[in-house]
Amino acid sequence: MMRTSNPILNNKTFQQHTISNSAENMTLNGSVNKSFILLFCVLLSASYTWGQFFNGNTASVSGLMIIGGIAGFILALVTIFKKTAAPITAPLYALCQGLFLGGISATLEQSYPGIVIQAVALTFGTLFCLLSAYKTKLIQATENFKLGIFAATGSIALIYLVSFILGFFGIQIPAIFGAGPIGILFSLVVVTIAALNLVLDFDFIEKGAEQNLPKYMEWVGAFGLMVTLIWLYIEILNLLVKLRSQNK
Repeated sequence: MMRTSNPILNNKTFQQHTISNSAENMTLNGSVNKSFILLFCVLLSASYTWGQFFNGNTASVSGLMIIGGIAGFILALVTIFKKTAAPITAPLYALCQGLFLGGISATLEQSYPGIVIQAVALTFGTLFCLLSAYKTKLIQATENFKLGIFAATGSIALIYLVSFILGFFGIQIPAIFGAGPIGILFSLVVVTIAALNLVLDFDFIEKGAEQNLPKYMEWVGAFGLMVTLIWLYIEILNLLVKLRSQNK
């Protein structure tokens, strides 16, 4: 049984789809190519909100961020529950997430100059390092490894959910979300778990290609990888903000 903490690329994702016997099957290269397409979509829309922000249209950027965040969440749900729609919903999701990421990146760049290029470099550096480690078998996605990452990711999601609910009552958790040593340590742990989820995504896409699944599953695989990559970028940004705050 294959496990992954990514809700898009879990073991049921491939088990619920009939293996195709046609020439139009899922391939590893196909998933990689579609991942680049989604990345381009993210960068395209992110550059738009980034430009709007630094042109002084901050009010419109706030609206675009809200629209992008809500629409992206809806499109993610559609993709999860109707995977045959992924060729359409995955690029739309990437464009919506780009609107959100461009706005939040520009906002933080204004407060902490240079932070975005650092976050981007660390995100892609982590991606390529883990991909190399996976390809050279330095890291292997064993069942125990997958189960451990699944449990850790679930725990982080639970902490965020509890924090979100408590926020409605004016209650915050300053220790882990603050810029102190505990907060920085928490962010380091979250970044590590987010990064290790990439290994699970690599493994799952590879296994899906080996099973000759339908062609549209390449979009599903690319979409799942993009979800993890966006999460990693946001968590790295959060960590860098905490580190910068200490130096102010």
